[in-house]
Amino acid sequence: MLRKWQTECSEQALQKYKENKQHFFCQATPGAGKTVLAATVASRLLNEGMIDLVLCFSPSLTVSDGIKKTFSQILNCTFNGGLGSIGQSLTYQSIQFLNDDFWKALRNHRVFVVFDEIHHCSGSELENANVWGQQVLTKIQGLATYTLAMSGTPWRSDSLPIVMSEYSDPEGKIFVDYQYTLKQAIFDKVCRFPNVVLVDNEHLSVTRDEKVESFSSILEMLKQTKTSYQSVIHNQEAMEYLLGLGCKKLAEIRTQSLNAGGLVVASSVQHAQTIQKILSQRYAQTVSIVTYRHEEPLAEIERYRQSDAQWIVSVGMISEGTDIPRLQVCCHMSSVKTELYFRQILGRILRVNSLIDQQAWLFTFAEQSLIEFSERIEQDIPDSCLFTKITSATELEEKTQCIQLNENNRLEERDETNSELAWGKTTNVNTNSADAFIAIEELRLGAFKQRVISAFLATS
Repeated sequence: MLRKWQTECSEQALQKYKENKQHFFCQATPGAGKTVLAATVASRLLNEGMIDLVLCFSPSLTVSDGIKKTFSQILNCTFNGGLGSIGQSLTYQSIQFLNDDFWKALRNHRVFVVFDEIHHCSGSELENANVWGQQVLTKIQGLATYTLAMSGTPWRSDSLPIVMSEYSDPEGKIFVDYQYTLKQAIFDKVCRFPNVVLVDNEHLSVTRDEKVESFSSILEMLKQTKTSYQSVIHNQEAMEYLLGLGCKKLAEIRTQSLNAGGLVVASSVQHAQTIQKILSQRYAQTVSIVTYRHEEPLAEIERYRQSDAQWIVSVGMISEGTDIPRLQVCCHMSSVKTELYFRQILGRILRVNSLIDQQAWLFTFAEQSLIEFSERIEQDIPDSCLFTKITSATELEEKTQCIQLNENNRLEERDETNSELAWGKTTNVNTNSADAFIAIEELRLGAFKQRVISAFLATS
């Protein structure tokens, strides 16, 4: 049974296509069910004889596989591009490797093309397009009979325009044909209330070259020293404390919802392995781990999806579009600190399911960007995420050098200082432990503290 918003959006898309307009843009909050919407529109177009074939493009194999399953179910046919199939789900990366025979075959048919998480493709024209955007503009835009673009976070970290999108001038606000906000999704009980816990420390001291500096917060320390955020998320005590909060909350939820799960987003494979060890050995948790180095990451995600294991630790494999509804707790320990990535990660724990307890909790550290992102969760498209016009080749080059997420979100920060960092211990931990130290600079902590941001409390 379709949700109300899916019915409304599909009706509006069909009406626009029947008016001989080719493109439709849907912005719906992460976790709302955009794939079901797209499959429903495809089904309606097929039933009304308006198209012959369906193509879906998405940013990763994980998302592509989920799309294939949903479309196969709703269209009641195979969706693998083989004999008798009515369509296929592919990644944006694969577009450049499709041969001429593929494109020639499509030119003889009416094709409906779905672009999931379209914000990965930039470019209002070839000159300012990224690789994926160029492929869309040159190979797909003119071929498709109808197109449906979808995004929960319709902006880019580099402020470049999203391909095939329209913006207001001069404000740079994106125009969408249909919007389904997080507030609406919570009111409709489609998404859970998000709770974000920002973990801080009250008495930090950094020792460098036998000189001791004291700070009252992580934010103050990061601003006033060359110590990197990478040092925070890799510190043993900091990891143990944050993960301990996550384990405590997950245990509370599992008293009512036995199958509830938790996600930890790590910054690297080695980081993920350390986190897995902490969860399993210190907190006696059952843990799966999936990274881009796994031979069969999709199979590992599916095993976790069908199991009752408590945690899954991921590096870049479970972000946008990955559907694991039993996830209700997340420990955000990634070095990627963009608002787009933060919101996509939060979306993994917001999807409502049939469990009794529908809490959603994200734990992270009180770093400047993460604090700001948490404080504006209620803004579906923040004013800080507008398209910025490019007026020169130099400006374009500077923009394209900004921090961007690649297909697997594998961006890692580098600590380029020559300082040595270690976190001191709280009163509950042995201060002589060698595990407290990471080579070059010494950092000690006092007591931890938390700030909780519970969004949409006024929503009923």
